Amino acid sequence: MADRNRTPARRSPRPGRRTAPLALVCVLLAAGCSGGDTRPAHDGPRPARPSAARAAGPGLPGMPPLVDTRDLYAADRPNRLAPQVRDFPSRVYVPNTGSDSVSVIDPKTYKVIETIPVGVQPQHVVPSWDLKTLWVNNNRGHDLTPIDPATGKAGKPVKVHDPYNLYFTPNGKYAIVMASMDRQLVFRDPHTMAIRKTLPVSCGGVNHADFSPDGRYFIVSCEFSGELLKVDTEKMKVIGQEKLPFEGAMPQDVKISPDGRTWYIADMMADGVWVLDGDRFTTPRLLPTGKGTHGLYVSRDSKKMYISNRGEGSISLLDFATGDLVGKWHIPGGGSPDMGGVSADGKVLWLSGRYNSEVYALDTRTGRTLAKIPVGQGPHGLAVYPQPGRYSLGHTGIFR
Repeated sequence: MADRNRTPARRSPRPGRRTAPLALVCVLLAAGCSGGDTRPAHDGPRPARPSAARAAGPGLPGMPPLVDTRDLYAADRPNRLAPQVRDFPSRVYVPNTGSDSVSVIDPKTYKVIETIPVGVQPQHVVPSWDLKTLWVNNNRGHDLTPIDPATGKAGKPVKVHDPYNLYFTPNGKYAIVMASMDRQLVFRDPHTMAIRKTLPVSCGGVNHADFSPDGRYFIVSCEFSGELLKVDTEKMKVIGQEKLPFEGAMPQDVKISPDGRTWYIADMMADGVWVLDGDRFTTPRLLPTGKGTHGLYVSRDSKKMYISNRGEGSISLLDFATGDLVGKWHIPGGGSPDMGGVSADGKVLWLSGRYNSEVYALDTRTGRTLAKIPVGQGPHGLAVYPQPGRYSLGHTGIFR
């Protein structure tokens, strides 16, 4: 979530304040319309079964076939770098929203080796679909600063209005700008950023997203209205919308499970992750994780998910096989872990300390904090680069 002087004050939910699910928007399919799930919230997720439609349906035209249909992240194994990024220097790029800069960290020394001036209020550093460019989202400067990861040099900014976050369709055909204040999803040319289609939305604060295994739809979090959108990738059309069943919900990061059956949505006000069947798009269940739940990252072996709890300085661990929480790491002295990524070898989890002007490096085997690195003001969506994978779906690095 950005500090954009319009974020509602945090409200501590009282026991019993979880509201009844609101009516869901039905998604009209050839097979009919599915009803909402009105079961009460559950302490742990029940993994959803994949629908026959998704299992049998063809993938998005032009999308590279999955390496393993049972594991969406099979291409992300340790140090399995694509040929075009193999010679890039390993760096951690940190956008400082309050300093209008990007701090560049050498992960071997845990030191800032360069500070790159960029536009106003940079929010995320986003790897391009073809892995060749890092785009800095200058939200209030209304432009994108390209960085060449081979040289670390910044290029000429490209004018893009309200670029809070940035994603790419799985076939590489479009970049998708999350224009949060404009209430739009803007489909653009992935290289020139020329507008191809503008999709107005009725929810507030489009924020994060992830794509289905076949690439035909994606789920979007709307942080300021507490809603989720389901969008048809090829038609560039909203096909589902629902209100989260929690008063004051503020959904953040979105991540799909390795087997493609379950979606997880971090919620900083509900202090947990919503567990969703994306195909059916029924009412999700809340799994409490910690105060200020924010970022979601998959381990290199696809077995665990790291969940940053910004409000309490901790990281929860979720086991994908069981859907259970299996541990929690606490940052010594506290902190505000937000967004980040996993090192190429899978041994280090990197997270920005949003309200502490620092970056955390944590050992993924033990949870030990390896370093707290001072950076600029308001560090947010940092990118670890390069990372394994064949192409990028955007954000701080969703690779397949």
